[in-house]
Amino acid sequence: MDNKEAYTDFALVYDELMTDIPYDAYVDLISIAANGVKGKKIIDVGCGTGLLSVKLSKAGAIVTGIDLSRDMLNIAEKRANDLSLKIDFQEKPMQEIDGTEQYDAAVIAIDSLNYLSDRESVLSTFKGIHSVLKSGGVLIFDVHSTFKTDVIFMEGPFTFDNDRIAYIWHTEEGDVDHSVLSELSFFVREESGLYRRFNEKHVQRTFHVYEYVDFLREAGFTLERIFADWEDEPPHEESERIFYQARK
Repeated sequence: MDNKEAYTDFALVYDELMTDIPYDAYVDLISIAANGVKGKKIIDVGCGTGLLSVKLSKAGAIVTGIDLSRDMLNIAEKRANDLSLKIDFQEKPMQEIDGTEQYDAAVIAIDSLNYLSDRESVLSTFKGIHSVLKSGGVLIFDVHSTFKTDVIFMEGPFTFDNDRIAYIWHTEEGDVDHSVLSELSFFVREESGLYRRFNEKHVQRTFHVYEYVDFLREAGFTLERIFADWEDEPPHEESERIFYQARK
């Protein structure tokens, strides 16, 4: 995650808001691309509260999770400890990944990459990941489509209420192309029955498919496939989530 200040309260409600994300499908994607995950070293970039990291670890992978938010990582570490899983969680921006060639696979899941607001940061992230992957290692990530940022997100405000958590989500165009400013007001029910309110601001940006392809190639990757919306089908003009698989 890219905005360190944005996640203190958000970290506490994040998991409840992500219950519809098919993390098991992500494990399958990585497993197919990496010829299995058991015994493989995998870096989970923008790992958040560790939902995917834990699933990969339970499947036998040796996992490193990195995130910018200490609050998110605190939850991730507790989740792993409660399950007696050894996962190396590190607090750092994804743009600052560096080190030796050691990982078999890298993943940037659930639009975490969209928190990078400029081309240089995306390219730095890809170059850093390339440097720590073994030869033949694979990178899988997903991002919002430009259709989602430019059309779907502009159809707000959006609302959510599950009795314990409610929010009102306002969106507007960001300062640069294909960027979105989100302002959310959360209402979280406490044990007393009263609701506590807190506000969040998030900025996300995406790029055209061909731009991500260019970034990957400049970083040294070979593109293997592009697909959309959890299906093994190429993107179309109304696809919302675009997936990329690239090889070192």
